[in-house]
Amino acid sequence: MLSKVCSAAVNGIEAYAVEVEVNAGYGDTLIVIVGLPDAAVKESRDRVMTALINSGFNFTFGRTTINLAPADVRKEGPSFDLPIAIGMVAASEQIETDQLENFLMVGELALDGTVRPVKGVLPIALRARQDGRVGLLVPPENAAEAAVVEGVQVIPVRNLREAVGFLEGEVHISPMRVDLRKIFEQDCDDEIDFSEVKGQESVKRALEIAAAGGHNVLLIGPPGTGKSMLAKRLATILPPLTLEEALETTKIHSIAGLLKPGQALVTRRPFRAPHHTASDAGLLGGNINPTPGEISLAHHGVLFLDELPEFKRSVLETMRQPLEEGRVTISRAAGTMTFPSQFMLVAAMNPTPDGKMPAESRCSPREIQNYLGRISGPLLDRIDLHVEVPSVKFREITSERHAETSAQVRERVIAARQRQQERFRDRPRITCNARMGTRELKQYCALDEATLELLKFAMADLNLSARAYDRILKVARTIADLAGSERILSDHVSEAVQLRSLDRQLWT
Repeated sequence: MLSKVCSAAVNGIEAYAVEVEVNAGYGDTLIVIVGLPDAAVKESRDRVMTALINSGFNFTFGRTTINLAPADVRKEGPSFDLPIAIGMVAASEQIETDQLENFLMVGELALDGTVRPVKGVLPIALRARQDGRVGLLVPPENAAEAAVVEGVQVIPVRNLREAVGFLEGEVHISPMRVDLRKIFEQDCDDEIDFSEVKGQESVKRALEIAAAGGHNVLLIGPPGTGKSMLAKRLATILPPLTLEEALETTKIHSIAGLLKPGQALVTRRPFRAPHHTASDAGLLGGNINPTPGEISLAHHGVLFLDELPEFKRSVLETMRQPLEEGRVTISRAAGTMTFPSQFMLVAAMNPTPDGKMPAESRCSPREIQNYLGRISGPLLDRIDLHVEVPSVKFREITSERHAETSAQVRERVIAARQRQQERFRDRPRITCNARMGTRELKQYCALDEATLELLKFAMADLNLSARAYDRILKVARTIADLAGSERILSDHVSEAVQLRSLDRQLWT
């Protein structure tokens, strides 16, 4: 007998429908899986057969052919265990139900029939809704994640016997429901706060500007000045994730298997800090079968690269396209994948190999130049703010003065972002000032003659590139938004230029 069960698989960050066809024939017992299965899918043959027996089902098959359609797309992972088992039960006429076409199923099976969690359930739930399925059968640990998708019944099944009983109507399982408002409200208190940083008011100001406009930042200073401490607290002053942003971020983390059991959504902006030994595949994503890398895991959040010159130059150069376009395209023999990567880059580095400023360093000019030369000019041009982090003075360390909290700074950042959302309401692809293109720069960053002359002088004096000119305009627009000004004034441009000049002082 032939049976058909609906399932799905993930390609990139999107899911596609997979139809599991099981045909039970006669002859010697032989189970064949076709449809470009990988090793994990092929091994499901033994897992499913043992789970069926331990769940009390009769195993009297002859030659059984299992087809995973479409047959021209490679299938990966153990998520097809549950639909294959249900298909084999239906093919052997051990289940009486007309619900197989209404429900999409995913799940790994243990040898005793227990349903184990799998990756990528959120995009699969979105696919089930798009295909018009009534519901989705998933492992209990993945139920909350799938339940954020409205319009689909999410049925958590603990084992194979329970799944069969539900499909036959003999077992009642209440659909999983989640309260999105409560999810966003819980754990809203940050463990770290801006007020814990002593001194460094100019750096805090620069990070506030960066957060308000989504700009990339380079922190340059000696060891022990608080560069890492400041970078880790940047995420605490960013605006909260919207539901759309949370869904996009959760999809990536779900595919990467980073969601905790029972976690429904990623409600905080990600903060990723890969080690400087990371490869280009680890940073961008890839491997044989392309998977999200660190820059995609930092989508809608912060990517922190500490000790920037210690990263391989070839690895850093691969980030230039994602920084400009907000996405990364990976081509491998298995196919081409595109992952979103709209993140804020925060990098930190010492000014010289021994960590001191050039005027105080004992390193030779050649050693300093070789150290700084590990970072290319095109990459520096894509970083909007270059901020010096000086040593903290003793009186600042011992001061009892209460600094601003992250919540206070975040209020100003949110107000500036709201002005940008209103400005770009007809351009949904532009989420902040840092994402403006040439057309938007001409429209929203017009300067009067005096301010234009000031910028012209700065460009000539600092020998800045055309890309740096655009970056200065974007930062000046953000400073004006923080000040509540519709026009960009000379003070805004002066501050933006000052936040751009440090790299030229060092690299020249």
